[in-house]
Amino acid sequence: ICGTGDGYTATGTEVTPWQSCAVDPLLIPLGSRVWVDFGDGAMHELFAEDVGGAVNGAHIDIAVETHQEALDCGRDYATVYWK
Repeated sequence: ICGTGDGYTATGTEVTPWQSCAVDPLLIPLGSRVWVDFGDGAMHELFAEDVGGAVNGAHIDIAVETHQEALDCGRDYATVYWK
């Protein structure tokens, strides 16, 4: 958890690396299953469990284990589906 986060998402679940993601709830409803296609041949399943001030519009923020991992991942473009 970066900053002063308490480890819990907007939906009340614990933040889980590579499972929890923050979304703009005007586009993707909280609680939705989200699949991300990074173009690596696999569909990565996440859950829309959180929101964030920097998550506006067609953008998601995927929880990772450490701040360094977040820096290493950086920003990327991907195709996102939800149900």
